[in-house]
Amino acid sequence: MSDPVIKRALVSVSDKTGIVDFCRELGAMGVEIFSTGGTLRILQESGIEAASISTITGFPEIMDGRVKTLHPKIHGGLLAVRDNEDHVGQAKANGIEFIDMVVVNLYPFEATVAKPDVTFEEAIENIDIGGPSMLRSAAKNNESVTVVTDSADYATVLDEMRSNNGATRPETRLTLARKVFELTSRYDRAIADYLIGAEESGETEAPAAISVKLEKELDMRYGENPHQSAGFYRLVDGQGSRCFDDFFDKLHGKELSYNNMLDIAAATGLVEEFRGEDPAVVIIKHTNPCGVAQAGTLVDAYRKAFSTDTQSPFGGIIAFNVPLDMETALAVDEIFTEILIAPAYEDGVLDMLMKKKNRRLVLQKKALLQEVMEYKSTQFGMLVQDRDSKIVSREDLKVVTKRQPDEQELDDMMFAWKIAKHVKSNTIVYVKNGQTIGVGAGQMSRIDSAKIARSKAAEAGLDIKGSAVASDAFFPFADGLLAAAEAGATSVIQPGGSIRDDEVIAAADENNLAMVFTSMRHFKH
Repeated sequence: MSDPVIKRALVSVSDKTGIVDFCRELGAMGVEIFSTGGTLRILQESGIEAASISTITGFPEIMDGRVKTLHPKIHGGLLAVRDNEDHVGQAKANGIEFIDMVVVNLYPFEATVAKPDVTFEEAIENIDIGGPSMLRSAAKNNESVTVVTDSADYATVLDEMRSNNGATRPETRLTLARKVFELTSRYDRAIADYLIGAEESGETEAPAAISVKLEKELDMRYGENPHQSAGFYRLVDGQGSRCFDDFFDKLHGKELSYNNMLDIAAATGLVEEFRGEDPAVVIIKHTNPCGVAQAGTLVDAYRKAFSTDTQSPFGGIIAFNVPLDMETALAVDEIFTEILIAPAYEDGVLDMLMKKKNRRLVLQKKALLQEVMEYKSTQFGMLVQDRDSKIVSREDLKVVTKRQPDEQELDDMMFAWKIAKHVKSNTIVYVKNGQTIGVGAGQMSRIDSAKIARSKAAEAGLDIKGSAVASDAFFPFADGLLAAAEAGATSVIQPGGSIRDDEVIAAADENNLAMVFTSMRHFKH
């Protein structure tokens, strides 16, 4: 069968991007256009000859437009097999004319339910019925029908029609049909996920079912190690679509690696804790913060963060919560760093930093999403959880010792708690005057983490005396707290909840420590 010439097109779109120009070109090629509702009005107002779908069906749009295309003369015109004599005969007998092209995109269900004030009734009203039905009929019969769901494909379709006597190629029709079923499956899954959420509203359990689609966005040079292949994928689930390009622009440097992506996630996740606050700098190595500080100027914050650990930042990732200025950039330029991440770069900074070819420069365009699901794969299934986005305020703290913390201690404890959330467990973080003094991460024993944090501080020549210490989970015994007191810490922030809390509190009182409980732990595996 030769490629069918497109003579009649059905056009009905919610997203009207480019539709007027597209239909104007179709009309110029002699294509007869039929349309519905708002699309018909826009086309006619733009001077494009288009007829109502009712001229095909002989039936008006009814029930507020709910019923307009669900008709045998529509679906018969789409599904008829053109080289099947029986189909052709039945079409003629029933006054059905073939439809060669369908241009449809769907009611914006996902955008509608993403609105914070959406009602259940509004969500239901944005479930498209006729659109998916037409798309599926057209896609099923892609041997004869060209179906377009994405305005990005308009130019390709027009180019092929111009060069192919008004027809499209089979390969193109098949690709467009595949896009239809990807769209409708994602659309149906979004509806199902929303209805599951409506059923489970007020419940704390994880969803009963989740549909996740991964679309490759970037090729990675390799995975964690050179013998592993890897890619970075756009994530599409019931909460919408999210990808690297939504949030970042890579402005300079070679391709990002698998490990780079993990470090970017870790760095931006932590620096977001300081969004809208005084200048803050986060230095990451292997997803763990090795230095974090906040100060009146960005360069001072950088110098304080760097002084926490002057060895680990080499080849590390640095994130800033305010635009990167020249003074700070010059200070950073003194060492080799893999990646710099900033919400903006002041005049001249990019030109200076781009002189080093291997350094990646990344622009963070907008804040990361907080209330999203996180996915972690295992060899035997997928773990899904809410992101750890809970915030502890000063009002949430419970002072459990005889001595009350002073203002500086409270500031340092809150600062330390923000950081502890982003350090691999077991976690011990010492902080003084808005600067990390020592970080102990990822040890099997909390005592070992405390020893590492203390030794890192000693190596850097930083004094722990007068510092605040944060622990991501409770102290199961008093020994961890006593080690902090011996090191010179004067205040402690921890979740509490151990069966030996009274013993730990007594030890804090004996050593004149001020200690607060958050009633929230931050394990990070």
